Amino acid sequence: MRILFVAMAESIHTSRWISQICDQGWDIHVFPSTDSGVSHKDLRNVTVHHSLYRSQKNSDSSVKFHGIPVFSGIIEGIGKKILKKLIPNYRNIQLLRLIKKLKPDIIHSMETQAAGYLTFNAKKSFGGRFPMWIHTVWGSDIYLFGRLKEHREKVTDVLKSCDYYISECQRDIKLARIFGFKGDVLFTSSAEGGFDLQACLKLRQIGPVSSRRIILLKGYQGWAGRSLVGLHALERCADILEGYEIVIYVAASEVVIAAELFTESTGIPTRIIPYGTPHQEMMRLHGKARLSIGLSISDGLPSSFLEAIVMGAFPIQSNTSCADEWIVDGKSGFIVPPEDPDIIASAIRKAISDDNLVDNAAQINEETAKRNLDFFLIREKVIELYTKLVIDKS
Repeated sequence: MRILFVAMAESIHTSRWISQICDQGWDIHVFPSTDSGVSHKDLRNVTVHHSLYRSQKNSDSSVKFHGIPVFSGIIEGIGKKILKKLIPNYRNIQLLRLIKKLKPDIIHSMETQAAGYLTFNAKKSFGGRFPMWIHTVWGSDIYLFGRLKEHREKVTDVLKSCDYYISECQRDIKLARIFGFKGDVLFTSSAEGGFDLQACLKLRQIGPVSSRRIILLKGYQGWAGRSLVGLHALERCADILEGYEIVIYVAASEVVIAAELFTESTGIPTRIIPYGTPHQEMMRLHGKARLSIGLSISDGLPSSFLEAIVMGAFPIQSNTSCADEWIVDGKSGFIVPPEDPDIIASAIRKAISDDNLVDNAAQINEETAKRNLDFFLIREKVIELYTKLVIDKS
C-alpha cells in the first residue's frame, strides 16, 4: 500500500498520526503542506518531499528526504522567495507531479487551509482519475475559517471534492455536511490519534489530583488564543492561590510580559515553559497539575485538553471547542466563555476549593481516556481503515 500524506511535516500531530501505521511495511510519503523545510524528529519509515530543506540532524535514519538540501535557513528562505517569484504556484505543481509519479492508493490531507487547499488544486488540475482522497479537519479549519469570506468557497471546494472525511468531533461533521461534503465519514478522532495510557500513568504525580499545586495555562494569544484572559481570571483568584505555581506553555511574547507583571502584583510565582519542550515533559507537567486552562475563540479538539484528561488535571476549556463532547460541565471539567474573566475566575475558584470535584473528575476522565484515547485501540482501527479502503477499491 502506498499512502501520500499532504500535511505539516514539522507537526507533532502529523508524526503521531503516522506513528500508528509506520511499522506496517507500507510505502508512506509526506508532502509538507507548509513547505517549512523541517520534518518532525519523531517521523519514522517515511519519505518526505521538500522543495528546499535544511539539515535534518535529529531525524531518524529510516526517514528519506527528497528535494534540494541547503546549509542554512537563510539560503532556504532566499531560494523559496525566488521560486515563489518565478513560479507563484510552484508547490501546486510539485504536488501534482508527485501524485502522478507515485500513483498512491490513498491521498490523506490533514488540515484544511494548507493541505486541503493544495490537494484540491492538484485534483482540479489532475486530468484523470484522482486517487482516493481522505481529508481530516483540524482545530478551527471550518468552525472559524468557514465563516470567513476569504476561505468560505475554498473550504466548500475541499469538502465537496474529498471522498472520505475524518473529524475531531460531531460538531465538525455537521458543519462539513453544511459545506457540501457528500462522502463517508470514517470516524471521529483526535488529530494525532491516541496515547500510550500505561506509559502516561508512570508520568503522573502519585496521590490524589487535589494534592497537586500547579495550574497549567496554555499561552496562546493572538487571532484565536486568549491566554491573557486566563491570567486576568487567575489574578481575580489570587487570594486563594497561595502555595500554587502558574505554569504557562507555548507563551506568546505579550503573555510572558503579562506573567511577570502578574507575579509582581500578586506574589504568585509563574514559570514559562519554552517552545520545543519534549512532549513527554509536557505530559509530565499535566500529570502534576491540578488545573489545565485552555482558552480560545475557536478550536476543535485541543491536544492540551486531551492531555489534561489523560493525566488527571481538571480541564477548564473554552466553549468554542469540542470539549463539551468529552466532559460534563461542572462535573468532569468546566466549559467557559473564552473572553469572560469573571466566569473563568468563578470556575477556577470552584476547582481550587472543591477537592472532591477534581478527584472525582479525574476518575471520570480516566475512564473516558480508556474508552476513547488508547493508542493501541485507535491504531488498530486506523490500520484496519486504510486496509479496507484499499481492498474495497481493488
